Amino acid sequence: MKKLMALALSSVMVLGLAACGQQKDTKATKPAETKQAEKKQEETKVAESKADTKTAATEKPVVWWNRQPSNSTTGELDMEALNFNKNTYYVGFDANQGAELQGEMIKKYIEKNGEKLDRNKDGIIGYVLAIGDIGHNDSVARTRGVRKALGTAVEKDGVILHDAVGTNVDGKATVVKDGEMEIGGKKYIIRELASQEMKNSAGATWDAGTAGNAISTWSSSFGDQIDIVASNNDGMGMAMFNGWSNANKVPTFGYDANTDAVAAIKDGYGGTISQHADVQAYLTLRVLRNVLDGGNMKAGIDEADDAGNVLTKDVFKYVEKERSFYALNVAVTADNYQEFLDATKPYEPASKQLDEAKHPKKKIWLNTYNSADNFLGSTYKPLLQKYDKLLNLEVEYVDGDGQNESNITNRLGDPAAYDGFGINMIKTDNAASYTQLLK
Repeated sequence: MKKLMALALSSVMVLGLAACGQQKDTKATKPAETKQAEKKQEETKVAESKADTKTAATEKPVVWWNRQPSNSTTGELDMEALNFNKNTYYVGFDANQGAELQGEMIKKYIEKNGEKLDRNKDGIIGYVLAIGDIGHNDSVARTRGVRKALGTAVEKDGVILHDAVGTNVDGKATVVKDGEMEIGGKKYIIRELASQEMKNSAGATWDAGTAGNAISTWSSSFGDQIDIVASNNDGMGMAMFNGWSNANKVPTFGYDANTDAVAAIKDGYGGTISQHADVQAYLTLRVLRNVLDGGNMKAGIDEADDAGNVLTKDVFKYVEKERSFYALNVAVTADNYQEFLDATKPYEPASKQLDEAKHPKKKIWLNTYNSADNFLGSTYKPLLQKYDKLLNLEVEYVDGDGQNESNITNRLGDPAAYDGFGINMIKTDNAASYTQLLK
């Protein structure tokens, strides 16, 4: 009996030890399985997080401004860049409308003053033309606008040539032709005596210093034949005005309505074109603000926002298929220049402070293509710096050198640190230099 009890007790102990062994084995293997499952779950979360981050970065608002993504040779819009994401837009001005205005402004001045304009009484009203950038669509439009209005345009395949003529004192150039205008019963020849792209030795275009040197050369060669000075912008125009044409009473016409150019109208500067920089600067930041506020693109533009900001229909237009907002242009002459003396004054109907509680601060990366550009530096950027406060945007401003895109893109090292982007390219062909950093 004792032997039986001992055997039974021994069996129970063996079974107990076996059970304990099995339980121990289970406890030993379960943590490993759990760790493996947790590791896999963590990897999934990281992958999803990266995907979400990439999507968020790719969909952040982008505003191309002042320089529309386009082919610098044909002018064809770069729709891939303009449709980079659903929150991508362009803000600029109606280049063709402005170019036509500039040409008509010069034409009207000649019609009104033609007889006394012909300084050497040779029956030829000669003009020189400062071209900003042969490959820039705004520059192309302005060159064509002047030539079309003055009758000096030459067309090829239905398009007005915009090439620089070099010198054309004899009227034998092939990229332009002599125009004709009857003034006071007398016919005058209108001739483009000279034109060149104002690019400096470092490669920067729209260069005022180069324009100043050009007028010095032209005036030394055929000074008394120059009756009109025309320029693709006021920066170059003022360099020629201050360097020669003011002292010689030769009217100079520019573009941009920079403060110094508008003030110079009383001293003989012929006129300029306001591209409503106040409206453009507002739209540049307003579009970003609207996307970041939830996507009501009419707020503060087509309809009053909660602060009362709104644009009137006569100062801008939106072209949906081009995803582009365009400010409309106004000619500034001796008749109305006093209204435009302060180029950095915000547009009054859109100058009210937004409530930060409703429109919380957001961080924007924004660049200008060239720190030396007169219009951007003296007019556009000061306006942006006023609007960024009104719209509760913390803007990091980056100024390029006007020569190398990498001088700008190298300073966009962490796109994830910003809520939106305002991009002003050096060359209109180079949108991909920026978008590849945002992908």
